[in-house]
Amino acid sequence: MDHVAPSPSVSFETSPDRYRHWKLTFDGPVATLAMDVDEDAGLRPDDYKLKLNSYDLGVDIELADALQRLRFEHPEVHTVLLTSLKPRIFCAGANIFMLGTSGHGFKVNFCKFTNETRLGMEDMSANSGIKFLAAINGICAGGGYELALACDEIYLVDDGSAAVSLPETPLLGVLPGTGGLTRVVDKRKVRRDLADHFSTLTEGLRGKRAVEGRFVDAVCPTSQFKEAVEKRVQELAAMSDRPASGPGVTFGPLEPVIDGDTIRYKYVTGEIDRAKRLCALTISAPEAPQPTTPEAFLAAGDQSWAIRAFRELDDALLRMRLNEPEIGTVLLRATGDPQAVLDVDAALLAHKGHWLVREITGLIRRTLKRVDLTAKTFFALVEPGNAFAGTLFELVLAADRAYMLDDPDTPNHVQLSAVSGGLYPMSNGLTRLETRFLGEPESVGKALAHEGPFDAAGALEAGLVFSSPDDIDWDDEVRMAIEERVSFSPDALTGMEANLRFAGPETMETKIFGRLTAWQNWIFQRPNAVGERGALMVYGREGRPSFDWKRT
Repeated sequence: MDHVAPSPSVSFETSPDRYRHWKLTFDGPVATLAMDVDEDAGLRPDDYKLKLNSYDLGVDIELADALQRLRFEHPEVHTVLLTSLKPRIFCAGANIFMLGTSGHGFKVNFCKFTNETRLGMEDMSANSGIKFLAAINGICAGGGYELALACDEIYLVDDGSAAVSLPETPLLGVLPGTGGLTRVVDKRKVRRDLADHFSTLTEGLRGKRAVEGRFVDAVCPTSQFKEAVEKRVQELAAMSDRPASGPGVTFGPLEPVIDGDTIRYKYVTGEIDRAKRLCALTISAPEAPQPTTPEAFLAAGDQSWAIRAFRELDDALLRMRLNEPEIGTVLLRATGDPQAVLDVDAALLAHKGHWLVREITGLIRRTLKRVDLTAKTFFALVEPGNAFAGTLFELVLAADRAYMLDDPDTPNHVQLSAVSGGLYPMSNGLTRLETRFLGEPESVGKALAHEGPFDAAGALEAGLVFSSPDDIDWDDEVRMAIEERVSFSPDALTGMEANLRFAGPETMETKIFGRLTAWQNWIFQRPNAVGERGALMVYGREGRPSFDWKRT
């Protein structure tokens, strides 16, 4: 459509001194994240204004950065108060004009990133000892309410006008794109009929009705609101097992070097072949000795391999999602000394109860989930000199297929460590081994009990790789697999991969991403939403939307 603006190249790096939309302050064990969106500082400032604390991807990039820094840089923080600095406005949600002028792929990846950021808040609550309280001081609509839903508790001021709402269906012809409907019924356990009614109210709910339906936890008159919020955040802070003081680990910039179609970090390199629509993504094992104690991890700061390499991998994945939509296949390689990776694993397992080590394993866990949730095909290529051991072997398990060269003249091995037994669960709550062997659970124990490395034949027999061609067939088999893959419909592949990657039990997390991939992906392309007279396109302009009334 000619009214869709081109998406800018997006960088996911920022820092508090560069924030335009958030104010981060500290008071003992409580951090306050206050939303104060600069309406003139959107990613495409000529296309829309971020009025009423509405947000675009740039606002959420800052939020994600702040959350990461709270985890690592501020161990003394036990509770986060999420609020707004704008009077009588908490957040009006995702900016409608940003959505209306963005291409389909950008819209879906925007929703995916905001989902991952909000799930990151819930991950902090579950695994980091950091609780969140949303103090809603005014209008809280759509994505604004979804942001509040990601918190542990929601307090709403009772001033006669402040309300919570999910008005996407009646106003825009789309769905709350960051898991709002799922969180209402799965997380807050709102009754279905009440949730149905709520989701059709443009004005939302306020006061007593919002509490009775479980849409918020408490409402307070303006005169008592601040005191009630302050009392509750202190109570939540007292529940934490995080230390009372620092030091923490400060995150510096990654500063990748971009040379044409190659991006190089310290441990990660991505090389794009545009003609073949693929990216070769390589992560290297550490070369220098790595920390073995929490104190050593603190001393190494953000330069320890376990932090640096996975920050780099995370950044590379996000850049590919938003900036390289036509690159559909990623070839995963790992190089270096596998024993160095296993030594890091041993340190992470030995000290997994320490707050910093817990955060490091959380960073790795979330990055591996980012692989699982990325709409690209991943093929792992296991060749001589590989470092697919322990934590890095999780990338083999995350791949859609793994090919391992079986060359009798050149040693080629992979190796598991105990981290694959539960340190990095997927969105379905299972390990990647458990998900892989859902129909043969005994294979999980056998693989983990295996002493030492697997050669190609052993890895194939154990079910750890898809294929192990010999040196004669290797080049042709891998080439044909790649050529076949890139010839398929990317839409079909996205749906197929999303269906296959999360076998086993469904969780709130898999529901959110499954529904985003299927329903929101579909609705965002329907004329009722984005046609010339679609609801999303005429919002804020003259006239009413024109719907095709056939149910599909």
